[in-house]
Amino acid sequence: MPPQASGKSESGSDKDGTLLGLTAGEVKRLLAEHGANDLPGTRPRNLLRLVGEVLKEPMLLLLLAAAAIYVVLGERNEAIALSVSSCIVIAISVLQARRTEHSLAKLRELSSPRALVIRDGVEQRIAGRDVVPGDLVLLQEGDRVPADARLLSAEGLSIDESILTGESLPVDKTVATGAADESTSVHSGTLIVRGHGIARVYATGEQSQIGQIGKSLNAVEEEPTPLFREVRHVVRVCAVAGLVLCTVVAIVYGSKHADWLAGFLVGIALAMGLMPEEFPVVLTISLALGAYKLSREKVLTRRMPALETIGAVTVLGVDKTGTLTENRMSVVLLDTDTGTTDLRKSAPLLDSTREVLATSLAASELSAADRMEKAIHSAAQTMIPEAVAALSQSTLVREYDLTPELLAVTHAWQRSDRAALDVTVKGAPEAVFRLCRLSEVEQRARLVRVAALANEGLRVLAVARGTHGSSVLPDHPEGFELHLLGLVCFADPLRADVPAALAECHAAGIRVVMITGDHPGTASAIAREAGFTDTRRVVTGTELRSLSPDALEACVRDVSIYARMSPADKLTLVKAFKARGDIVAMTGDGVNDAPALKAAHVGVAMGGRGSDVAREAAAIVLLNDDFASLVRAVRSGRRIYDNLQHAMAFILAVHIPIAGMGLLPIVLGWPVLLLPLHIVFMEFVIDPACAFVFEADPPAQDIMRRKARAPGTRMFTPALLRRGLVLGTIVLGIVFTVYAVALAHVDDTEARALGFIALVAGNLALILVNRGPGASLRRLVARHNAIFWSIGAVSLLLLGCVIYIPTIAAAFRFSEPSLAAIVAVPIATIAAVVFGGLSLGGRLRRTG
Repeated sequence: MPPQASGKSESGSDKDGTLLGLTAGEVKRLLAEHGANDLPGTRPRNLLRLVGEVLKEPMLLLLLAAAAIYVVLGERNEAIALSVSSCIVIAISVLQARRTEHSLAKLRELSSPRALVIRDGVEQRIAGRDVVPGDLVLLQEGDRVPADARLLSAEGLSIDESILTGESLPVDKTVATGAADESTSVHSGTLIVRGHGIARVYATGEQSQIGQIGKSLNAVEEEPTPLFREVRHVVRVCAVAGLVLCTVVAIVYGSKHADWLAGFLVGIALAMGLMPEEFPVVLTISLALGAYKLSREKVLTRRMPALETIGAVTVLGVDKTGTLTENRMSVVLLDTDTGTTDLRKSAPLLDSTREVLATSLAASELSAADRMEKAIHSAAQTMIPEAVAALSQSTLVREYDLTPELLAVTHAWQRSDRAALDVTVKGAPEAVFRLCRLSEVEQRARLVRVAALANEGLRVLAVARGTHGSSVLPDHPEGFELHLLGLVCFADPLRADVPAALAECHAAGIRVVMITGDHPGTASAIAREAGFTDTRRVVTGTELRSLSPDALEACVRDVSIYARMSPADKLTLVKAFKARGDIVAMTGDGVNDAPALKAAHVGVAMGGRGSDVAREAAAIVLLNDDFASLVRAVRSGRRIYDNLQHAMAFILAVHIPIAGMGLLPIVLGWPVLLLPLHIVFMEFVIDPACAFVFEADPPAQDIMRRKARAPGTRMFTPALLRRGLVLGTIVLGIVFTVYAVALAHVDDTEARALGFIALVAGNLALILVNRGPGASLRRLVARHNAIFWSIGAVSLLLLGCVIYIPTIAAAFRFSEPSLAAIVAVPIATIAAVVFGGLSLGGRLRRTG
């Protein structure tokens, strides 16, 4: 119960009955005691906290650890290169996080309600976050409730609680006459669609119902994505294997040749060639840049690893209200005894259905807040503007509000051209039938029609009309003589882009499942309209809770439509799908969706209509509430994963010739080809750039026609490993051959220059052939990627500098080769690698 202010009654009034509310001193004390009326987790993070959180990312820690290892090894340039790469990653991640925080703050600011309260006997409009327990809040049509409160008075009060319950229909509220229950309480975040009232706040912030749901999210543990776990494992294995091999080689060489310095150099060369620091660089930068690009399309990525996971989803759980539908009502059908007008088929109005629509307008509020009344106004303004104009010339004499005893609204109008009053009624069919004094038999017959329409997912109201010639109005609408006109039917319309988006999901091998709190008939009708493949069976929350574990497993395998689901039921379904091995994404906009959003592998919240709790719980937020944006996110996730595979194959391949040519010349007693400076050139110029090259590649044409990759599929597949090893070996063979031939005909420095030219050219060719395994040379060259050509041009320019500028050439221990050799070696190398890559890609495509 709310705290009591001294000298005031339970209603918050003084002894004479005047509403006073809290005093300024009481507000100050209660605000200090209970805190601001904010949701958990909504306080913005400052820059230092953002940087700290980025620095805790496992992949970035591995990257910084690799840089530290190079510092220990004494390779300052390599350490600098890795440190610069780390700074780039941190900057991109922090920038993305700040953009996300800023956008979410704007959303919270837009959605945060203002509150009209009584304090010190005066009405005050304050920020919703300043409401405290004990405040007297004035509730008016169109307002959002700022906190949980108990009603002290209510006149025709009806509240949209879909943000909490998922139920799209408003709920009537009354003042408690005995024990308090849900019908006598209002909750934070819900919307007043009709009537007015006064309520005393008893819970704010984390103590409110919406706050408790947000607080419960902390109990749901988040999982690292499969790709991050796999890359982390590969990095550990490569690092340990490389360290062991380098140590063994250094010890063996030093012992055998009694030259420990040379052995140490061999170990350093191998360490630099085998250290897998590019894996985390490519992974983190690709996800960060992918998230940045998506943000320009109104898709906020709150946790970047979710981008690769969403491309692998096999089950997409969608909420109906506000996700598949627009969360607004529209008039779709007008039904009378003499005919029916189906507005979904653009049918013209009949005289009888025109009268039904005009009468329903006259029985609505002039300034509508209720979604169904807004729908009536919209339809009337479009189809019967003359009736709207005529109504504006009439005077509303009396309004009989909807009550729990009579679920109907009655208006008495005075027209300027007649003395008798026009009486218009709309409401629940049972109530209107009773007002029209229909017989029991006729009522039952008409209710059969109402039930049939309801089973199509429609919300049905009955409309009646009459005249009243007396100047004395009855105290109750039952005193009027009324005759039934017909029915007006509403639907929460499907979003226009949903059918195409669902069809694309099906083509991509993604199973779409509707999980809603709405009526089974409504859910089934929306599913049919949206294009769900199987709408024959609908499982309710009550049925779900009664299932055994085996029956639950069979249910989630076969059923795609779930209705009357509570938040706990939604969470149960997400966990059941995950137990089957599915990769689960969950969309939603209400508070009721938040636990399931966080428990899913990828939670996708709607940003426009969504609650703060849902947005905080989700990994991805669709700012424009466009369901098609979700498909773009899936497409982006698949593109990122494809391009990551291409990049990983390149990284694997590129280390083979570097490590091989660091080891083989020493083993064979030849002059050393690669000194630390050469390897720094290779790593610093080409390898970090490859992350940007592959990330910039557009998606393959068939990317959304493939089935979702199977759960548990590893990025480092046998095919990827085989491709990387074969291509790397090809480049190693070419560079080894060039160096061997050059040593037989020219001096060491010129041979070293030619070998290095072959290595750089081979690595550029590796980037090209790995951009599209299996693609033709023409498609590879034509595939738009300005970064690739820029990197190629810069690399060749820098290579020219180290060959032709004497000071730099001396540092690299190069002498200038002949022009014929400089031209022939890169052309032959690129041609050989491209031919080998295309041949390998063709074999993989035929066997795959």
